[in-house]
Amino acid sequence: MAPNTESYNQDELEAPSWLDSQYFRDVLSAHENDEQVEIIDVKISPATGKGDHYASVMFRAGVEYKRAQGEKSFKSLIIKTMPEQDGHKKDLLGESHIFETEINMYSKILPKFEQILREVGDETKLYAPCVYHSMKPRQVMIFEDLLVQGYTVLRDREPTFEEVRSAYCKLGKWHAVSYKLNKEQPEFLKELKYSLFELPKIDGDKFFLSGMGIFIEMLEAVPDLTAYKPYFEKILPNYMKRCRETFMGHRENPQENAYYVLCHGDFHVKNLMFRYNKEGGALEDCMLVDFQMSNVGPMPIDIIYSIYQMLSPEQRHSQRDELIYIYFSTFTETLKKINFNGELPTLAEFRRQIFQHKYFEFFLLATFLPVMHAMKKGKFEISEVVMDKNLRLSLYYNDDYLEDVRSTLKRYLHCGYFDELE
Repeated sequence: MAPNTESYNQDELEAPSWLDSQYFRDVLSAHENDEQVEIIDVKISPATGKGDHYASVMFRAGVEYKRAQGEKSFKSLIIKTMPEQDGHKKDLLGESHIFETEINMYSKILPKFEQILREVGDETKLYAPCVYHSMKPRQVMIFEDLLVQGYTVLRDREPTFEEVRSAYCKLGKWHAVSYKLNKEQPEFLKELKYSLFELPKIDGDKFFLSGMGIFIEMLEAVPDLTAYKPYFEKILPNYMKRCRETFMGHRENPQENAYYVLCHGDFHVKNLMFRYNKEGGALEDCMLVDFQMSNVGPMPIDIIYSIYQMLSPEQRHSQRDELIYIYFSTFTETLKKINFNGELPTLAEFRRQIFQHKYFEFFLLATFLPVMHAMKKGKFEISEVVMDKNLRLSLYYNDDYLEDVRSTLKRYLHCGYFDELE
């Protein structure tokens, strides 16, 4: 049966011709170390729902096969590859390092992180098994399907406090291990240096560059928000420069007291999968996925990004401080557990460093948050918003987004975000 075209990204409705039985035979032969693998049947479908992701093309393959001894087996696999269809996605990502980064994460970095945790008795699992990867003749990664292991992506609802707590605790452990390694073995992480703001064509990308201008037009048009317009007009010439400094400053001008970690780089709700107890429904685990943007950078980046891309409006405005405390407590407790010998970071300094990157918050509020409000409701895929100017403009007048903006701008005002703007 053909997939429902309204539920999936357009570039995932039809699998490329090279994803055939011979391809899967080669992959499974190498994975199983069995040259006599025989493919019986392959069924391919889109792996994700509309709007779940953007920086790749993904398919799910159900592969029935036979081993040398005649034993029949079945694997559900997730295939992740670069976009082949012409358009914004291919133009923006085609020359990037995202697959090199993710292959490095799965083959070297995350296994090391887990090893460090295992040595102190922590059995936290940080990644799904990668069955196969290659850079040539095409960039491909193949994973075991977490869906059949009981994990699921959140759709059609906001994450609960407990789900966010679980995600922040796992991130806190990840950041702690990377903080220790970056202090003690910085060479180990040196290749992970390509962030969102270092995509090859980001400087000329209209989607990234136009968000603040549209936001300012909205402030002018909505009477009770117009008073905030001068603040954003003031930062308009330089805010993207300040965002780049957030992501690149540690390499160009590292600060002695700044906290640097390996950032996930795209820590939003669709890059989390959750597993629940089958009997009682209790949350058992949260798995982070999609490490294409992982990079060494300031520790606040993932938290700031998640505040606007993962938290519900209620969590963003009422539970933000508590959730940051939970994350940071996990971070420091893990540092102690893995025998970090340096001076422990403090929560007060971490909060100061979050504030230091306020221009990144401005960018997320004006450019990503209106899209995220629409995406969480499953109405659009990102490419539709990128290509359709009128559709994008309409997102800035969505009632839920406007209410979110009202609360956020009031917080900015009360916390001094508008002081000393450049």
